[in-house]
Amino acid sequence: MDTMRERFITVTSEALDEDPRLALVLAEITMDGFRPARDRHPDRVINVGIREQLLVGVGGGLALTGLRPVVHTFASFLVERPFEQVKLDFGHQGTGGVLVSASASYDWPAGGFTHMAPGDVALLDTLDGWTVHVPGHPDEAEALLRHAYADGDEKVYVRLSALSNAAPRAVDGARFHTVREGGGGVVLAVGPTLDHVLAATGGLDVTVLYATTVRPFDDAALRAAVGRGPADVVLVEPYLAGTSTTAAGDALADRPHRVLGLGVGRAELRRYGTVEQHTAAHGLDPHSLRARITTFLARGR
Repeated sequence: MDTMRERFITVTSEALDEDPRLALVLAEITMDGFRPARDRHPDRVINVGIREQLLVGVGGGLALTGLRPVVHTFASFLVERPFEQVKLDFGHQGTGGVLVSASASYDWPAGGFTHMAPGDVALLDTLDGWTVHVPGHPDEAEALLRHAYADGDEKVYVRLSALSNAAPRAVDGARFHTVREGGGGVVLAVGPTLDHVLAATGGLDVTVLYATTVRPFDDAALRAAVGRGPADVVLVEPYLAGTSTTAAGDALADRPHRVLGLGVGRAELRRYGTVEQHTAAHGLDPHSLRARITTFLARGR
């Protein structure tokens, strides 16, 4: 199976052939995969070098000319480092585009903390009008990328990861989907956390929702899943813990509820280790998730 990043190369190269409005802006990262596309479309595949503020600024400028820019690099260099340009060159200027990241929260531990971005979605939450897709499988990444490229002039962030669920799910770029039904609480799994959540909740009387589009937050799906009584909700997100707790609370503002946000912790882990070790250290492996979920649900009884 190819990775999400490899699928991004394939899908975007095809889209550049099909849509003359699409333009790709890179900052060295993934450039090798796009050399054939650049040879075919030298005016619409632009490599600015290791200049991330310029990367986003060029994308915003292309949008002002009527093009649909796709802007790509590692998440830490796409959202965190050039945040002012994201805020101004897209938000303030009223332009649209697609930001496509790689490396996610801790996909490349050897790169150190400079290459980790667990706070990217939370940071984008400070801005208005961004759609955020978090695929959990390369097939889902392809569907969501195509959706984003065709999405008019909207501002879209697609968060790619080296982590993946074993099998894809149907995604539509909008709604949460019910994977398992139960009556003892709701666990919302985002993107590549689904397999671990399903393993962790095996045998538990809980509903499992699956989200690959987290902004806008699907209030209706969460409300339907919790029913009419008091609600116990666990959010399992592959980025900063608690990123969506406010959104979940707002969705349930008219009924009693408890929300537990699980995800990447704030403490910096200063040993490189492996991806699996980082997952366990943040309590996102199945064993840790089950203990944390069952403890939370038991306290509400």
